[in-house]
Amino acid sequence: MNFVYTLYIPNHYTHYVVKPLNKNMNSLLKEVVNLSKMKYCRSHEKKVQYGTAGFRRKAEEMDFIMYRMGILAGLRSMLKKAGIGLMITASHNPECDNGVKLIDPLGDMLEMSWEKHATDLVNVSDSNLDSAVQNIMAAVGLKDLDDIAQYPVLIGMDTRRSSPSLSAAAEDGVRALGGVSKHYGLLTTPQLHFLVHYYNTQKAFGTKEDYYKKLGDAFVQLREAGDASNSHYTPDVWADGANGVGGKEMKSFLPYLQGKLNVKLVNCGDNGGVLNHMCGADFVKSQQKPSEVQENDAAVQPCTRCLSVDGDCDRVVYFYVSKESKFYLLDGDKIATLIAGYLMELLRESGLKLYLGLIQTAYANGSSTNYIVNELKVPVSCAKTGVKYLHHEAKSFDIGVYFEANGHGTVLFSGSAMASIEEAANDSELSEDQSIAAKRLKNVVDVINQTVGDAISDMLLVETILHARGWSIEDWNNAYTDLPNRLLKVQVKDRTVISTTDAERQTTSPEGLQDAINKVVQKYKSGRSFVRPSGTEDVVRVYAEADTRTNADLLGYEVACEVYKRAGGVGDKPVEPTS
Repeated sequence: MNFVYTLYIPNHYTHYVVKPLNKNMNSLLKEVVNLSKMKYCRSHEKKVQYGTAGFRRKAEEMDFIMYRMGILAGLRSMLKKAGIGLMITASHNPECDNGVKLIDPLGDMLEMSWEKHATDLVNVSDSNLDSAVQNIMAAVGLKDLDDIAQYPVLIGMDTRRSSPSLSAAAEDGVRALGGVSKHYGLLTTPQLHFLVHYYNTQKAFGTKEDYYKKLGDAFVQLREAGDASNSHYTPDVWADGANGVGGKEMKSFLPYLQGKLNVKLVNCGDNGGVLNHMCGADFVKSQQKPSEVQENDAAVQPCTRCLSVDGDCDRVVYFYVSKESKFYLLDGDKIATLIAGYLMELLRESGLKLYLGLIQTAYANGSSTNYIVNELKVPVSCAKTGVKYLHHEAKSFDIGVYFEANGHGTVLFSGSAMASIEEAANDSELSEDQSIAAKRLKNVVDVINQTVGDAISDMLLVETILHARGWSIEDWNNAYTDLPNRLLKVQVKDRTVISTTDAERQTTSPEGLQDAINKVVQKYKSGRSFVRPSGTEDVVRVYAEADTRTNADLLGYEVACEVYKRAGGVGDKPVEPTS
């Protein structure tokens, strides 16, 4: 049979019909090596490792990585006999960077056991690329690739200037072993997760419109139960698109909300805005101030409900500026507690007996954990840093709510939980109040993108809950007050000297470091601190929180000094805070 692949050229796509390669495996592998040497030669010797974010580097260092990840995606599609996703993005990184990550058949992140295969394939020399492919095939039990063209690799990319050329490298990798790809062009990362899931469950290629319609219809149904405004809530939102694909896709999506939400979009990549520069979720969280905007009359007004997404639109944080010009951030912890509390209310009102839990990392603010456990009465589980660990832990609950403090998260419903909710929504014997709660819960499920954290989906869920409660953003923020916290990093000669346990909350090496941290923490009211090695550079990250800003700063400084002294610190020593 013939198959179609797509080559991206700026502003349009060209489709080619190509006959499947009728060559033996040795011949294919020889061509894989030859193309690597001629066009995608390994450009540097430094080892790179596939992590939660896949691979990320300067864009000019990514072409050979992209080619090899196209090869790996083809192998994965053949093994799973399903469509696989390949997303080209560096998320919140600067525009000069780029990256790639693979998506499994049900929209999940790449299976963790395959991260080693990705790392091995990318780090091998060009001459040994054929042996690396054969080793992976042997390790996973793949004997041949005769049917590989039946299982496509679905490709999406963000707005970086380097993305089109890198996508061509990925497609070359897919085709190198006789595979086939479908290029969707510009997509948010969550959209590609959705479309991969759609393809493998519906046995057809989905579209952006399928994504828009699913989320939009569910949100509109939730809003049709009442007026657009409710008590302190007004349907007006200021939204920062990070000058990336999120702003562009949100602009296309808004008509599907049928006027139920008024979104003032800024930073959509127009007017000379640069991706993630002085804007976006990471900027807002790290700098603790509103994004800058290019557009006229787009400044944040006091008490306006505001949000920022990141470069590939899988993170969202909310914020506002008070009448006294004070900045307030409502990050992933605030979003998680809002969602968990609301879902608990719906479960109680519907009478459904489902086990709901909230998953956090060690970076979650201590006040949020206390509020969840003592006020909401929701079980809390702590996972290692990295959304893949939270996603996995969330699967142990009937309903698992997970968010990192950076705003990346979602809600997972087990198959049995969704069946129970569906049954209750159609149960005529329930009381009126129970029936209303069950039907509302069903619509809430539909507004959620369960495959991955999704800024647009999370925005709709937050707006649904605030509307239902009649809350302004100040009401939401006042549910509990975050403890002041500080995040520092200490440069060390070798980050691997730091070993951790208890979801990275305790160190096991170097000897004596944890005891020293414990002694420092005891000096500060509501003190808490932990350290963990960076996954990408030789630094140790230090987190500290305490009852006041001054104490949080001092605690972080003292712990950083202990790390520098006991873990081989290099370069400048930690600087004592002056105020």
